[in-house]
Amino acid sequence: MDGVYVIQKHAARTLHYDFRLEVGGTLKSWAVPKGPSLNPAHKRLAVQVEDHDLRHADFEGKIGAGRYGAGNVIIWDRGTYEAIPPPTDDLSIDVRLEHGVLEFRLYGEKLKGRWRLVKIKQKERDWLLIKGNDEYASRTGDILRDRPESVVSGR
Repeated sequence: MDGVYVIQKHAARTLHYDFRLEVGGTLKSWAVPKGPSLNPAHKRLAVQVEDHDLRHADFEGKIGAGRYGAGNVIIWDRGTYEAIPPPTDDLSIDVRLEHGVLEFRLYGEKLKGRWRLVKIKQKERDWLLIKGNDEYASRTGDILRDRPESVVSGR
């Protein structure tokens, strides 16, 4: 495995999902306004935000008023991931992110299978999060509606 991933459902000014991948000792992070979808036809906007400390992967609770990101946070999903193909010296995860495409497999409590992050060339921080067309894909249903709870607390 290449590292951990976590998706935190964050009710700040607006509800969004923070998608985080462990890369090089930090959590590379994207805010996904509509959250992930199991439908490969859905391309979800994922806005890259600042890296977070690995300790942030375990955070669930309330960020107090007046602080950046104030609001409730739950760990919506978590697990491990591996890059596809596996990283090498010339194809490290950092290099793939610099080139604007990272394919990976998630081994989570809710999300599994192939996924891609693809950078939108015109925008510096904008990416698309896309589910791969595999046995875990679904063209019906809504995992966000069907599984809204925390994988830690059940809230």
